[in-house]
Amino acid sequence: MKKTFEVSDKLFELYHRVHRLVNESMTEEGVSLARSKFLFFLSKLGPCRSTDIACALNFAPRTVTEAIDGLERDRLVMRKPDPEDRRAKIVSITETGRAVLEAAEHPRKQLLEEIFSALDDEQLDQLYDIVSKLVDKTDEIRKRKEEAQEAEIAAAR
Repeated sequence: MKKTFEVSDKLFELYHRVHRLVNESMTEEGVSLARSKFLFFLSKLGPCRSTDIACALNFAPRTVTEAIDGLERDRLVMRKPDPEDRRAKIVSITETGRAVLEAAEHPRKQLLEEIFSALDDEQLDQLYDIVSKLVDKTDEIRKRKEEAQEAEIAAAR
């Protein structure tokens, strides 16, 4: 049986290889994987503030602002004043942004289909179940850490 660290190293290796291949295929269509995350978020949830994007994607506000600057320069998103807060801006995806996202989505899906074709349906189901268990475990660990941090803060008061 494989040791924990050997399996985790393989998972990281797979993640990085898939990430690189997907990013390359999407970039050839006009939008990187990183930029597509912003566009996908805006296409699904609609116009919102950059702070909402930062919270949802777990990015630093400065990172989001810089990404939006670039997307706006390329006319993939636009900013408009927030009618409820004159200091804030509402960010929304443009029609050009939707078209670029849609064009990049096809090669991404093709590539993922090709990669996962190495598995039969039963193996794919098993992999899904295994990865789901690991995701649940990481959520459990994160929650426990956050609760411990909150307890420390409360105790310090």
